Amino acid sequence: MKKLLVIAIGMLCATAIMVQAEGTNKVAKTERTPEQKALWKEIVTKYDINKDGKLDNEEKAKISKEDKEKLEKAGLGNLVKEHKEKKDKHAAPVAGATNATAVSTNAAAN
Repeated sequence: MKKLLVIAIGMLCATAIMVQAEGTNKVAKTERTPEQKALWKEIVTKYDINKDGKLDNEEKAKISKEDKEKLEKAGLGNLVKEHKEKKDKHAAPVAGATNATAVSTNAAAN
């Protein structure tokens, strides 16, 4: 009986440690400096075609090389690189399908 109790307590402790360890993998978001905020606002103002206050993938793709270098120097290059990574995650379009068909096919798969 004591062995079962010790084993059960040991397993509970191990589970608690594992659950706690899972939360430590998250990357902490850092606050942007005033200079970074100003640069990002400038980039959004320049490239936000639909004026929604955000840059979608198409708008990010149109950022010039010079502006990408500015973002990289300011430590904001990851905001432009995210666009490439998200685009790579989507499945390739079906051969012979229109873009709308491929999107609906991808959405149905998810």
